[in-house]
Amino acid sequence: MTSAFPVTKSGPSVPGGTVSTGGEALVRALAAHGVTRAFGIPGTHNLEIYRHLAAYGIDHLNPRHEQGAGYAADAYARVSGNPGVAITTTGPALLNIAAAVGQAYSDSVALLVVSPGMPLRHPRQSTGLLHEMRSQTEALRGVAAFSHRVSSNEEIGVAVARAFTFFRTRRPRPVHIEVPLDLLTAPGPAAGPVRTAPAAGPAVADADALAAAAEKLRSAARPALVLGGGARGAAEECLRLAEELGAAVVTTANGKGIVAETHPLSLGVSLHTRAVRRWLGERDTVLAIGTELAESDLWDTPPALGGILIRADIDPAQMYTGVPADIPLVGDARGTLRALLAAGSLAGGHDGRTGQDTRSGGGAGTAEGTGTAQPDADALHRAVAALRAERDEETQSQDAHLLPYLTAIRSVLPANAVITSDSAQCCYFGAIPHLPVAPEGRYLHPTGFGTLGYALPAAIGAKTADPGRAVVALSGDGGLQFSVQELATAVQLQLPLPVVVFDNGGYGEIRDEMRARGDRPTAVDLPPVDLPALARAYGGHGARAASPDALAEALAKALVTPGPTLITVPEEHSR
Repeated sequence: MTSAFPVTKSGPSVPGGTVSTGGEALVRALAAHGVTRAFGIPGTHNLEIYRHLAAYGIDHLNPRHEQGAGYAADAYARVSGNPGVAITTTGPALLNIAAAVGQAYSDSVALLVVSPGMPLRHPRQSTGLLHEMRSQTEALRGVAAFSHRVSSNEEIGVAVARAFTFFRTRRPRPVHIEVPLDLLTAPGPAAGPVRTAPAAGPAVADADALAAAAEKLRSAARPALVLGGGARGAAEECLRLAEELGAAVVTTANGKGIVAETHPLSLGVSLHTRAVRRWLGERDTVLAIGTELAESDLWDTPPALGGILIRADIDPAQMYTGVPADIPLVGDARGTLRALLAAGSLAGGHDGRTGQDTRSGGGAGTAEGTGTAQPDADALHRAVAALRAERDEETQSQDAHLLPYLTAIRSVLPANAVITSDSAQCCYFGAIPHLPVAPEGRYLHPTGFGTLGYALPAAIGAKTADPGRAVVALSGDGGLQFSVQELATAVQLQLPLPVVVFDNGGYGEIRDEMRARGDRPTAVDLPPVDLPALARAYGGHGARAASPDALAEALAKALVTPGPTLITVPEEHSR
């Protein structure tokens, strides 16, 4: 996991020599840490925060729901490389964003939520104050890394610095800062240098562990790489390792595209297939980088590995959870992999190893045991291609109807496009395994926590992070309607934003699960909605694409048309 965020060393000058209120102290501290964009909705209790945003150079985008603000800030963080910041008011607004906070926690995203709280000396007994709830901090502690309720205006800067220190040195995860109502409007402390997060970054793994890992990789006959989202900042190093080791690469959904999925060593996102799980179990050495190796990555229980597992992760807990590491490398992914590569050639002593049969672990393409001095890379590439074919044959009946549409999408999008995704069949059965992405592109998916309604607001956040970059949202008709109101936000931006919706008449995955159980489908078939007309009603554009060619044409047009264009792709389904 790489976690490096820029920090401004000092805050802006403040006329008069003092910070006027706690609200200004909060905004000033955010600006000092390089924050230039925030997402949120103003409310009665957070107006003192909003009052100071413009003066400190912080632009603001107002989604139509706090959950949308959280997803937009999440995607902004993933694309920009800087923490996403969301502002809510008290009570229901903060609870509205809790699902997005939970998703950011699951996907290791640096998300900062700031909100007002009940007054500093508010009694424990309910008083009927607007938006009053028993404990905002306890509620957010359940989904965030921590929730920090400040007790003085002087502590506001400390809390912000604590958050950014966490983002810079730990596994990125969401945090919450709560400022009591009375402190937001109370006179602030004297202005001076703003407390800022230290420049130190995450540590590199222990030297002895690195040496042990390097030695094990040198002696491996059948190595493999598993890449998760924590390897995102080390894409170049991951590719170098794969090529030097002669190892095929498989990724999780969050690791999608770290190594180009068209590379001859790539197995893409396929840990959920029997063929790849069997292949992984036959490797004698597996190097897993920045991944939990959890059910959300595998769609099943963790695999039974027959060899040595080397885990590289910034989070020490990953060394003994799920599948415990035989050799733990605790540290930043980029620094750790660079140190591993600097330990000397990892390919020495593996004559002919790159010609391994990746399906069975045998020696396809080489004379096993002959000690040939030239590794047969072509044989390895043929074996990886054969495994990909076996993988695709296994999922053909479930995924095949989506493939022509995904091919059409890929043919139109530039290589560096950002694709946002929802918890929808068209995404996890379709785009995640079958829509290839390269390192210059991004695929953002809500894994683990598995929220619905992520794709559209996430696309808005990604587009604001990089307005000149093509961004496309992929969703199902059921999930879209969790956040469809964010079409209004996209209209407000007036930036090209295609939203491709595969319409299967409701909650297709749950419908299929009910049928698989022998149950009668209940509450999963939704009345049809004219989604293109709804997009037009919001001020955007709408189209239908009944064929892959029609989708390619509509998508190409949407990429140059200001505002959102919602394109529906009808899917056949039985009721």
